[in-house]
Amino acid sequence: MHTPFSARPLLRATAVASLWLAAGAGAHAQLQADASRITQVKVYPGSATVERVARVAAGSRSVTFACLPAGLDVQSLQVSAGAAVRVGETSVLSEARELSANCATSALDGRIRELEDRKAALQAETDALGMVTGYLKGLSGGESGPGARAPMDARNLAAMTEAMRRSGQDALLKQHQIQRQQTDLDRQLKPLLAERGRTQGQGAQVTAVTVTLAASADADVKLSYQVNGPGWTPSYRALLDTTTRKVRIERQALVAQATGEDWRGVKLVLSTGQPRRETTGRTPSAWRIGIEPPPRANAESAYMAAPMAAAPSPIAADRKMAMERAREPLFDVSVFDNSFATEFAVPQSIDVPSNGQRVTLALGQHEDTAQLAARTSPRVDPSAFLVAEMTQPSGVWPAGPMQLYRDGNFVGQGRWNAPSDAKLTLSFGRDELVRVQVEPERDNQGSGGFVGSRAERQVQRAYVVENRHRTPIAVQVLEAAPVSVDEQVRVTTRFAPQPADQAWNKQPGLAMWRFDLDAGQTARVSADYTIGYPKDARLQMR
Repeated sequence: MHTPFSARPLLRATAVASLWLAAGAGAHAQLQADASRITQVKVYPGSATVERVARVAAGSRSVTFACLPAGLDVQSLQVSAGAAVRVGETSVLSEARELSANCATSALDGRIRELEDRKAALQAETDALGMVTGYLKGLSGGESGPGARAPMDARNLAAMTEAMRRSGQDALLKQHQIQRQQTDLDRQLKPLLAERGRTQGQGAQVTAVTVTLAASADADVKLSYQVNGPGWTPSYRALLDTTTRKVRIERQALVAQATGEDWRGVKLVLSTGQPRRETTGRTPSAWRIGIEPPPRANAESAYMAAPMAAAPSPIAADRKMAMERAREPLFDVSVFDNSFATEFAVPQSIDVPSNGQRVTLALGQHEDTAQLAARTSPRVDPSAFLVAEMTQPSGVWPAGPMQLYRDGNFVGQGRWNAPSDAKLTLSFGRDELVRVQVEPERDNQGSGGFVGSRAERQVQRAYVVENRHRTPIAVQVLEAAPVSVDEQVRVTTRFAPQPADQAWNKQPGLAMWRFDLDAGQTARVSADYTIGYPKDARLQMR
């Protein structure tokens, strides 16, 4: 039973046993460091919470989570385990990456090594081809000396010359192809080497977290920590089928991180919350009113002002904080000012490399039948634009950029902003088959004469819309009517025909005509405005 310890006669049995137990515990802890894996990452705008899990065996006294990012927030460390594990204190150690045996290599190193091996193989082939071309060049120059062969006849000489030409041509072509492959490998290696230099270069640090525990059975130990820098931003695609009048809105997310550790096969949760923001609201200070004291003497004022001069100004302090924030490797994301956080769980496991590369994720889609119309604002732009009106999709859809497609063709970019009401309107570019003509405006200022102490100004506008489609269309014409903001100015409006809405989108003065227009037909709308004001006053147009 004790034969394994017979080779160490200088140690007492108790010491041997203790050493064996310590070594076993240390080896087990090291095993857990290698076996710990990232199971879930919750990404916020500008930060992320990472969860790691390590399996411990019964009797374990500690576990170490090694090779963690140096920039993790130590104050955010949380350790949890099942009922079979009692968790004790936690210690944190930072060390250089090159000094840590577990962190010396990574997936990034393996990829770099693979590309370098391929490059070395190509270089060896290049050298071999160089030897072939050198040999052929030597033969083309002829041989002399005692070992020279007898001259060949013309036929053999021609055959050898042709063979040398073909061999030389093949070798030179192969060298050119290898050179192009080497250039491509150099292009792939450059960003990888830069990333390794950033994360693993001279002075690169890693963090190891050791947790003391007492495990009565096999169990999982979970460690969570927060890192600054990662982020996500929403992105959308709207696709319109004019034949079926269906609009499909695809919701996507762009995720990126450069924390120093790759997220491989993790469960990803995207949250609109912002844990980095202050947790309590500010309270106002009391408004104190009194009598200003008389000015002090010059010497006393100078003495009292000296400490104030030494204190940094609020502007300087704000500038310093802005510079500190600028040094943080934050991902450029939109900020969502929602009352409560909304989370989007990605159903499949995701890989997000630690090189800042943006990974696109699909977050579902919404499809609905829309009402199509050609909308125009002739006073601003005589063009007509195809708009789709539909019911707003349910759920939380944060603001973000949107790509617009009409019948499979990309028409432009916009921005998704969830409307305040239940109706959603998307614009899918110009409708070239709808022609809008703006008739010359008639502005008769003062021609209406004077009525007592008042003057009148008459403005007449008219627009003609033509449908060049082969099918009927719905038309919307927007007009900005004058609105008085002064009780001395009175506005009388006459429309022909009467608009469907004289306060479109709850904006007074914005009138909208809505009508259907058959194929090849035209329609005319007009607006007459009479503006009365004091004859000695000058109208102010805003």
